[in-house]
Amino acid sequence: MKALKWLLRHPGATVGPAAVLGSGLELGWSATGGLAGGTVGALTCWYRAHPDTFDHYAAPRLRAWRRRWSVYLGPRFTRALRACDMYVTDRKTGEDLFPRITRLRSYSPSVDVVTLALARGQGRRSIEDNLDRLADTLRVQRIAFEHPKPGYVALIIERSEPFTETIPAPEMPAEPDAVDLDDIYVGDTEYGTDWRLRIRDHLLVAGATGAGKNSVVLSELRGLAPLIRDGLVRLWVCDPKQLEFRKFGDADVAYRYGDTEEACADLVAEYVADLREVQQHFARTGRRKIEVSAETPLNLLIIDEIGALLAYGDGAIARTLRKLLAIVGSQGRATGHFMTALVQEPSKDVVPVRDLFPTRVCLRVTAQSHVDMVLGEGARLRGALADEIPNVPDTAGIGYVIRQRTRVPQRVRAAYVDDREIDELIAFIRSNRPTAGLSVVA
Repeated sequence: MKALKWLLRHPGATVGPAAVLGSGLELGWSATGGLAGGTVGALTCWYRAHPDTFDHYAAPRLRAWRRRWSVYLGPRFTRALRACDMYVTDRKTGEDLFPRITRLRSYSPSVDVVTLALARGQGRRSIEDNLDRLADTLRVQRIAFEHPKPGYVALIIERSEPFTETIPAPEMPAEPDAVDLDDIYVGDTEYGTDWRLRIRDHLLVAGATGAGKNSVVLSELRGLAPLIRDGLVRLWVCDPKQLEFRKFGDADVAYRYGDTEEACADLVAEYVADLREVQQHFARTGRRKIEVSAETPLNLLIIDEIGALLAYGDGAIARTLRKLLAIVGSQGRATGHFMTALVQEPSKDVVPVRDLFPTRVCLRVTAQSHVDMVLGEGARLRGALADEIPNVPDTAGIGYVIRQRTRVPQRVRAAYVDDREIDELIAFIRSNRPTAGLSVVA
């Protein structure tokens, strides 16, 4: 009966050999070999002629089929589950019951998603609490955990580092119609898909020095370039570090720019005043939703190193800014006033308004506790190992986000925007603005 159940769950184990045997008996073994060789040749030609479509459609299925039979459906995987106490023993029969693989997806060469049906009497905690042990047993980089439905768990197994090359800066759209404010490309995910962010949301990016925090923001700005150029998006920049965003202030690309504590406090106060003005306008006209236009633009407040303003500087200014930023975080979404903040130490003492940021990115950090501070309780246990990212330049921009639908940590990497591409962005934004002192000669 067990053998029959296994064959029913794995029809390929019988259909494939039966098809080969039937073809050999009916058409002859030479013809069967020719069909098999032709299939392999066709796949090879497909791979060589158009690798992108091959990698999207064929490669994940072929890779999953190979790994299912060579890695996960064998004694090695069962021994690993036994060694990590990921099984239960039937108290009546004494039989060891192991979770059963029901689905395998191999989205990229480095990541597999293995769905397991839990054994009778087995809880998902027995899997979730032993992920580190299983990762070391299988000799893989990390394993993340997902609970898709009752009685099932999914293991996201990262077999190797998915990001071995720097991602080039995003292309800038030519026209505003090509920009979707809820779908801005900023990098890649571990599955080989695009990593995209919503602009109409508050964003917190945490990471140690050199982790690549500004790459996330600069990639967003390149995606928003035509809207900024045409005045549909206004940038308010607080830049106490006076480094990457200094060019935006010097080139008058930012609508408002501040580089000291006092200037940043005045800027945020003006930002909140603009928010209040829009609220009053909505109250007079009965509107409930903002329509992005030149008359009612979207406002984006960028704070580079928010800790310098809320924790490390003048106490009176910090208290004022905490109140103002709490207003932006709690009320700004309705009026089109959003904020993006960068921070090195994401503790509550440093960023007391941390919980007002719905979207958060955790790049390389220096402590395990920082991961849960940014991504939520239990994020590190579910596989967000941001504190284990090596502190080398090659890992800049690599981090984790939480998938909103499943609450599972996902490894991502932001595109790299260098100084030349920042200058290109500024020149693009200024291309639609009049140049001072320019005269027209007939």
